[in-house]
Amino acid sequence: MLHGVCLGTNDLARAGVFYDRLLASVGMVRTMEVDNEIGYGPAGGKSCFWVLTPYDGQAASFGNGTQVTFRATSNTAVDGFHRLAIELGGVDEGAPGFRYRPRYYGAYCRDLDGNKLHVMFEADTEGTGRD
Repeated sequence: MLHGVCLGTNDLARAGVFYDRLLASVGMVRTMEVDNEIGYGPAGGKSCFWVLTPYDGQAASFGNGTQVTFRATSNTAVDGFHRLAIELGGVDEGAPGFRYRPRYYGAYCRDLDGNKLHVMFEADTEGTGRD
């Protein structure tokens, strides 16, 4: 069972500002902070996503083929997440739209350190209609 995901950053304060705003759009809040890491999760819940400076003191780098996927509550929320990521200095990696399956709606972007993020909503698995 997966407990969580960590992404490296070279500027924790800047990453914190980026993720505080971006993850709020999918219902996540800052759940903890120590000297070299910030954790995020559901309000009142445990951390499941962390952004941190590497413990070995080397520069953080993104992984080729690595991405973190966030579940949104609607197609509109996917649009908002993607738009906000770009406004906060992220880079577009795939505009919002339907892909993979008939009701799968998603978008891709990169954070300030080049980590790839995916946000998605799939109406038939969420128990609601299309947004």
